[in-house]
Amino acid sequence: MANNEAWKAIFEKYNLFKYDFDKKPFKITATMIKEATKHFKKTNQREVRILCKQDSREDRPDVFKKLGLFILPIKNGVYKIIKGEGYLDIPYICSVEKRYLSKLDFCLDTAKVGNSEMQHLDYAYASSIIRDFMEDDSLVLTIRGRKYTPKFSFYVNKFFIEVESVQTEVDAGYEGRDKVVLIEAKNSKTKNIIIRQIFYPFKQWKTYTDKNIYTIFFEKQGKYYNLWQFKFDDENDYNSVKFVKFKKYEIICNEK
Repeated sequence: MANNEAWKAIFEKYNLFKYDFDKKPFKITATMIKEATKHFKKTNQREVRILCKQDSREDRPDVFKKLGLFILPIKNGVYKIIKGEGYLDIPYICSVEKRYLSKLDFCLDTAKVGNSEMQHLDYAYASSIIRDFMEDDSLVLTIRGRKYTPKFSFYVNKFFIEVESVQTEVDAGYEGRDKVVLIEAKNSKTKNIIIRQIFYPFKQWKTYTDKNIYTIFFEKQGKYYNLWQFKFDDENDYNSVKFVKFKKYEIICNEK
């Protein structure tokens, strides 16, 4: 991986191979990363955004894997390298699909063109399987895209973390009478994701509404639309995430 050498250079410059990550996380800035990697010629070995994008366990550089580390943004251009479990397994569940008759009384021709995460998520919503999964017919699409977080805090293991003005992205968010549903969508067979992808939006929207916040992971696999629900037992504990339920749908066009 291109980021292995870059992160090795970063660790060497700031003497991180001798740093005690058991004691506290290490704060690193975009400026520090750029300084340590300025001698590399390839863009993907110098670009901060690329080096800090570690969305699965497998995306981490070797030094992170060896030392049991992961990285979280805490402010625009500021990160913390943390020791502990930063990722969530997406459980494989052998389940019989629910053959679901679309609530639409016509077929969507345009939904068959392309193969993007957003397209599949939009089709799932249009067909009403999001409402079926959440058992709430009142859900409507209200959230999409990138936003910056307000200030919030939480614990990772025993470490206290404060976050402010970090960019998050919600693939789709739905509001109903008494709940808000936030969805992280992928378009491939995903084994794990960084918890941040569902935890930061969860914390963010908790500051804006008193309604219950629900976090969903969505993925299309072949002809099936799969949804996993997760929850946080403690809204201030990054690692308190728990699996709740799963359902596999096959959407049947209801053409009259």
